[in-house]
Amino acid sequence: MTSATLTKPPAAPAKRQGRIPTPRSLRSRRVLAWIAEHIVLVALGILFAAPIVFVFLTSLMSSEQTLTASIWPQPFQWDNYVKVFTTVPLLQWFGNSALYAILATVFMLVSSVPAAYALAKIKFCGSGVLFTVIIIAMLLPPQVTAIPIYVMWSQLNLTGTLWPLILPNLLGDAFSIFLLRQFFLTIPSEYADAARIDGNGEFGVLWRVVLPMAKPGIAATAIFMFFNSWNDYYGPLLYTSENPAAWPVAYGLASFRGVHGTDWGLTMAMTMLVTIPVVLIFFFAQRVFVEGITLTGVKG
Repeated sequence: MTSATLTKPPAAPAKRQGRIPTPRSLRSRRVLAWIAEHIVLVALGILFAAPIVFVFLTSLMSSEQTLTASIWPQPFQWDNYVKVFTTVPLLQWFGNSALYAILATVFMLVSSVPAAYALAKIKFCGSGVLFTVIIIAMLLPPQVTAIPIYVMWSQLNLTGTLWPLILPNLLGDAFSIFLLRQFFLTIPSEYADAARIDGNGEFGVLWRVVLPMAKPGIAATAIFMFFNSWNDYYGPLLYTSENPAAWPVAYGLASFRGVHGTDWGLTMAMTMLVTIPVVLIFFFAQRVFVEGITLTGVKG
């Protein structure tokens, strides 16, 4: 009679122990180590944030408190933000800035994208000379051509409006063409060649192949143009100074500061309101903006 071989039952899995809490001293050392590794970034962050915090706190002070050494509002004057809208036509200025920035950006993209594509992907005689002319136009100060261009718009009866600042973007922007060309050069030419073999013309290659691959660069260029138009002061000073109904917020803020220079609470409140749209746009578009700048190789 053979005895049955007894098999040893498998051992029960060990119970998972709970996570051992990290000692407070170890957590403190980790925090200090992180601060030590990023001390330069922390210092730069505080350096850049301090003026914004100062402007915000000043915007909540009364006109008498802004002239003292006090930093903290006592009490908080939230009605400064309401007084700004009742003192000046701020909504109208915002509308003018939005019209200026949006149309200038759209017109720039319509004209600059095809020009940059031609310089980057199409070989033709004189392309190098044309690109050199664009570089020279990009480096040319606007004050050099201000007088003849102003005379031209004056003869067209468009002074006193924002159209002299918007319409030139239909002819392209030198910096935008340069930035877009640098991005288009990073796209392999094999994609365009394959699209041409499939029967696409140059417009088809641009629309179906290049544009979908160039979204980060186009977005970065559009953000540059939008910010430049929104913050533009010299152009509105030259063309719209005699017509308050056409003022954008940049020029309106300067005129507001000249009239209400002693009431720093209202001035800082308006400054915060003018800054908010730009901050929000960059906050939501910073990923694609940084990606576009990185791929173009342009450093700020």
